[in-house]
Amino acid sequence: MSAPGTDVPSTPPAPLDHFWAVVPAGGAGTRLWPLSRAAAPKFLRDLRGQGRTLLQETVDRLEPLAEDRFVVVTGAAHRAAVVRQLPQVAAEAVLAEPTPRDSMAAIGLAAALLERADPDAVMGSFAADHVITEPDVFAAVVTTAVEVARDGWLVTIGIEPTHPSSAFGYVQQGEDLEGHPGAARVASFVEKPSPEVAAGYLASGGYRWNAGMFVVRPGVLLDLLAQWHPQFAADLRAIAADGSRLEELWPGLPRIAVDHAVAEPAAAAGRVATVPAGFGWEDVGDFDSLAALLGADGADAATGPVVLGDASLVEAVDSTGLVVPSGRLVAVVGLDDVVVVDTPDALLVTTRARAQEVKAVVAALTESGRTRLT
Repeated sequence: MSAPGTDVPSTPPAPLDHFWAVVPAGGAGTRLWPLSRAAAPKFLRDLRGQGRTLLQETVDRLEPLAEDRFVVVTGAAHRAAVVRQLPQVAAEAVLAEPTPRDSMAAIGLAAALLERADPDAVMGSFAADHVITEPDVFAAVVTTAVEVARDGWLVTIGIEPTHPSSAFGYVQQGEDLEGHPGAARVASFVEKPSPEVAAGYLASGGYRWNAGMFVVRPGVLLDLLAQWHPQFAADLRAIAADGSRLEELWPGLPRIAVDHAVAEPAAAAGRVATVPAGFGWEDVGDFDSLAALLGADGADAATGPVVLGDASLVEAVDSTGLVVPSGRLVAVVGLDDVVVVDTPDALLVTTRARAQEVKAVVAALTESGRTRLT
């Protein structure tokens, strides 16, 4: 569905002048272990059974708007795989972080390079591991956000919540933004609330999920960063001016998310706008959300669990949930909302209700030194 003020487009999206798509491709997806591993994280996986990985789907929906203007930022260990999966993106546009430094460093490095490459650039940062089921509505929202960003605003896309989730942060929407129909000022960013507080947010109608989607002119982002972290901004610009300084300066960059480094203080200073939207967004943060995405909520024991992979490898009797086979037969009997994930070297069995706790397995494996399994 589309949010108020967002029209569903009747024509295909058109390319946007000087719009650059920045795709941070990081994170291990520990709640999706053993399907997602440090060496092969979830953004490199086809989690919808559509023949395209989450990374490829991200680029697919941005390509009509950005054409060939992409910057992908990923870990050094994943750069080769990213280049292989994205033949339409120039290899030199796939940047490798020497070490993980959180989202501000990744997005800031792309901003610093684009500030030098294209003085008229507007960049949009969109994570590589999100699912969006209504790409044309998404394109219309991004188009609105780009026009707002051209006027010097830091713009976040606020996702219309479908339930009172405590798994996401929220954007508190303020008054309408003059001169930009469909956009509003951001009153504040709110950390992940309790379920009770989240229910109050939904009842008020003035809050949206913060999906970490930001649209901004590169120079505006770096100038905002410089207000609260001047050395951080200076170092990013120094790396962009002289790439040989990456190894020297990168380890000293703060580990901080763009939300905390820039978005939250900038909102308090009245510099952030939001475009509210609903376009079938899913973070796919754990196996419960993956099961819902694949249609498990509408299934019953008669139809059996949803299967990601070869359905002929699953035999289910009076069971519901999600099964991911990997090459051998998986039989499930008499279990409701079960999660079974079979891989060549690890087997996970849990329930949808406790899917968030899978990350504890990864922590235990890491602590015991069995990192080859993580």
